[in-house]
Amino acid sequence: IIIEPTVHGDNRGYFFESFKIDIIKKHIPEFKFIQENESKSSFGVLRGFHFQKPPFEQAKLVRCISGRKLDIAVDLRKNSSTFGKYEKIILTGKNKKQFFVPRGFAHAFLVLSKIAIVSYKVDNIYAPDYDSGIVYNDNSLNINWGINESQLIISEKDMKLKPISETLIPF
Repeated sequence: IIIEPTVHGDNRGYFFESFKIDIIKKHIPEFKFIQENESKSSFGVLRGFHFQKPPFEQAKLVRCISGRKLDIAVDLRKNSSTFGKYEKIILTGKNKKQFFVPRGFAHAFLVLSKIAIVSYKVDNIYAPDYDSGIVYNDNSLNINWGINESQLIISEKDMKLKPISETLIPF
């Protein structure tokens, strides 16, 4: 789900409601945030694809405070007609769009600007023992990340992730 808030701008700057329960409930009626996280990353940083296994699966509401990034969510729900398919969106500090990633999806993002500051709300705690993911370059996904692979900066942990076909998918 993509949420696009109304931004009020003039020569002083801008104002918008980055979180308003009425708007969120209209799009996501059962979502209850329990934590908000923020990260800062440089150009080429690719984080993901991450998900948490039950009972600690998480839904996320993601936005880019400053900079520009490509966000992608992959459906990992085995009984879904869109299993293994993905949605992608460019989130920027300018467009203020927010990307809701439901439980049962893996999430990744790639920074396309010099720096990006990202904020996301989650509906469940982080449990390291239930952390999992799929590799960013899974051939079955065939994702064009939009930059040269030699420019990617990926953690050692994320480089060790496996494709969907070799990953235990618990959804």
